[in-house]
Amino acid sequence: MKTDPHISYGDWFPSVEKVTETIDLTQVRKLAGVLDLDETSLKNGSHLPPMWHWLFFLHRAATGNIGIDGHPKRGGFFPPIELQRRMFAGEQIKYHNPLLVGLPATRTGTITRLDEKKSKNGRMVLVTATYIIEQEGKICVEDKHDIVYIDGGEKTPTPGHDSFLKPDDNWYRIYKADPVLLFRYSALSFNSHRIHYDSEYAENEEGYPGLVVHGPFTALLLAELARANIQESLTEFNFRGRAPLFEPWSFHLIGKSDNTGVAELQAVRNDSVIAMTATAKFG
Repeated sequence: MKTDPHISYGDWFPSVEKVTETIDLTQVRKLAGVLDLDETSLKNGSHLPPMWHWLFFLHRAATGNIGIDGHPKRGGFFPPIELQRRMFAGEQIKYHNPLLVGLPATRTGTITRLDEKKSKNGRMVLVTATYIIEQEGKICVEDKHDIVYIDGGEKTPTPGHDSFLKPDDNWYRIYKADPVLLFRYSALSFNSHRIHYDSEYAENEEGYPGLVVHGPFTALLLAELARANIQESLTEFNFRGRAPLFEPWSFHLIGKSDNTGVAELQAVRNDSVIAMTATAKFG
């Protein structure tokens, strides 16, 4: 993977990051527990379920390199963007071969996009990180992460009154994230961003009405909804964040297949605001 010489931010330029680690069974079984799944169904040699690769290849910053928001200090692999709010906006994933539990895998990545824009709320920077995960000489996963940075200061409104109506013919699950669940996922994904477990910081410093549900965790729940309803292997999974989800408000997971190997999914807030959309392709 090569870096793009046209991408820069001040004196920062993208670099190639290469990480090798084992797809550890213990870590996988811990996530099964968080999701209330039978951990004994997962063994060394099992296919890693879609979106579970988020447990691995994590940035392991030293404590002295953690910023006030709980994230690693700006710079390094990601550009040193000074805007306060950093959010996971979406992901585009292609699955070529299954990742196998218990074997080492290598992820190679670099920054492939950096755009600065003006929005109605001020300055915004969009960053895309592109990764390839290989195992036993095969490309298993192609993965693009979209990260958005925006100015802080504006308070995010509290979700409105309950108005969601359950669909009759769709896959459906109601979900309610609590502080313990959010903390457990933060711990598994080594995500120390304080908006997910420190309500005082989330409300007083970043202006949210409560703890924020992780974007990748919401996407994981949508992938699990599709996996529970379709028996074929997932070949692509793309999602886009539309609005944040918060604790303690409930949210709704819905999905539907068109019987051509494509499923459309949504996470919808209690006030009917669409928080995330996703497309799953099977084959």
